[in-house]
This record gives sequence, C-alpha cells and structure tokens, in this order.
Amino acid sequence: MIFSFSATPDFDFMTYFARHIHATIHNGVLEIPESLGQGFIRKLEFGQDFKITIHHYLLIEDLVIKRNASGMGNELITVFFYSNEQSLGIAFNDDRNVTFSQRDDSAVQVTSNDISSTVRFPADQQIHYVVVAIKPGRLKELIHINEPNSVIQTITGTGNSFLFFESMNAETKTLLKNMLAVDMNDTLSNFYMQIKVQELLYLNFHKLSLRESAAHHTINSTDAAKLLQIRNEILKDLSIPPVLKELAGNSAMSESKLKQLFKQTFGSSIYSFYQQARMEEAAFLLKHGKGSVAEVGYEMGFSNLSHFSRLFEKHYGQNPKRYSYS
Repeated sequence: MIFSFSATPDFDFMTYFARHIHATIHNGVLEIPESLGQGFIRKLEFGQDFKITIHHYLLIEDLVIKRNASGMGNELITVFFYSNEQSLGIAFNDDRNVTFSQRDDSAVQVTSNDISSTVRFPADQQIHYVVVAIKPGRLKELIHINEPNSVIQTITGTGNSFLFFESMNAETKTLLKNMLAVDMNDTLSNFYMQIKVQELLYLNFHKLSLRESAAHHTINSTDAAKLLQIRNEILKDLSIPPVLKELAGNSAMSESKLKQLFKQTFGSSIYSFYQQARMEEAAFLLKHGKGSVAEVGYEMGFSNLSHFSRLFEKHYGQNPKRYSYS
C-alpha cells in the first residue's frame, strides 16, 4: 500500500490517510480496518501550530508513505520519533533496498518540510512512531534559549532547509511506550500528553543544542538521499573502516562537501560515526551471546584484541568480557 502527500503546513495526514484506506475517524482516533491489520492512529492538537500524531499498528501488507516536498521552505518542522527494533526502510528517494539500520531502527529525525522522504513500514511487524509537527515560531518559543547554537538557530529560523538525525536513548523509548498507555478518556489527558510531548522535544533538542556550532550548509532531497546511502555503506560491513575518497566518489560529492554534510546531519565525523556503530554492534553481539570476546573483536575487524578491549571500555565503561556477563 502506498500513500503519497505533499508536506504543506495545513495538510492533515490522518484525514487524508483515512480516506485513502476507507476508514473513519472518531474522537481523534483512526482505527485500522481489520482488512488491513490492527491498531490505530491518534491525533492531538495543542493549537494550530503544534500537533502530533501517534501511530501504533500492525499491518498485513507493507505500507509506503511518500512525503513530497512542499516547495514552501521552512514553514513547518517535522520531528519523527521512531521506536522499534524491527527493520524500517527509510530513504529520500525511491530506492527500495535502503534500510535505516542493522539492529535497531529507533531514531529521531528532524526535518524541514521542503525535503522529500519515503518510509517503508514492513508487514507483520509492530510499528510505533510519533510525529510532531510544529511551526518554527512556536518551537522557538518553547525552547527559549538565549544563545542557541547554529543547529537550533537553523531549525527555528525561517527559510532554512535541514535534516538532522539523533540516536534515541532509553529514556526517550520509555517515554514513547508510556504515552501509549495513557487513558485518553481522562479529562486531563490532553494536558498530560502535551507535557509528555514537550518532554520528548526537550530530550531531543537538548542533544542537538550540544552539537558543535558551525555554519549551516543547505541540504536538499538529493543530498539527503546520498547521505543515507553513505550511512548504509558504512554500516554494511563494520569490519572495514570507511575510506573518504571512495565514499565521496560513490555519492558524487566532493570530499569536503561530504564531510561537512555528514557531520552536520548525523552529529559526528564519518570515522567517529563508524567507530560508534562498531562498538554498538559489538555490544549487541556480546550481550546476545553471538560470540566470544575474541570472535566479536575479529568480526568487527580488530586484529589486536587488547586494542578492541580498550576502545570498548572507553565507550561502555566496562571491558568486553565483563559487559557480556552484566
């Protein structure tokens, strides 16, 4: 199933999606028809400039959501919280082979509404994500930072095109799960949810506010697609360190542009990103008993196990052997 729309500020996703699947909306909730699966989409509004939709469902066929650029510049900010340990397909083009990550698709994406994207949700897997749509002025008022870094300035400014990714920590995942359990029949539920959504925004924008302040480089849908392609190339084989020249050639970008846009989007250099991903994969393998310390170290490309242990302990505060038993 494919649902395509243009991300204009006044677009109501749930209304049009309900029409697309021939469903009805009651009290702000769209129940997924049994013929398509089970679950719901819920919409909450905290004013005309601040809305959220909560998606929680399991479908019997893949769902492809194509968001087309509005062509209107930064009139609306979309913050996409995806919390799931199954495989999610996300791209900024029509590449059906793109996947977001190897082990855990949980992430936060902040984007202006002039960047196109395609998200593919797999069938027969529980999907849970929250989308916050907020106008720059309202977000700036909520954040209220006296001396914001360049990232916050870009997001809350006008006419900027941007894409930022942040990892999702355990606190954010727990918060998203708790939001599902809220009794929306409670008279103060809307008030409570507004507080929780602002907490979600705080957790994400606090991390963005700690990023290095540097000049912002405009990004478009083509750039975004290339960056995600590079990201997936890095994650494809974590035993091999990335080679900047090769990555730049594959993305048809100059090395300087690739370095700038990658760090701007993902918050770290290409090599730092690779090292972090390598340690996370090693931690996953050790925690799930997928191999001994030596086997995991060699699988991650380390010929010197002492170096592997030192680097792992630097990231996790424990050596690999102790971590595997914790």
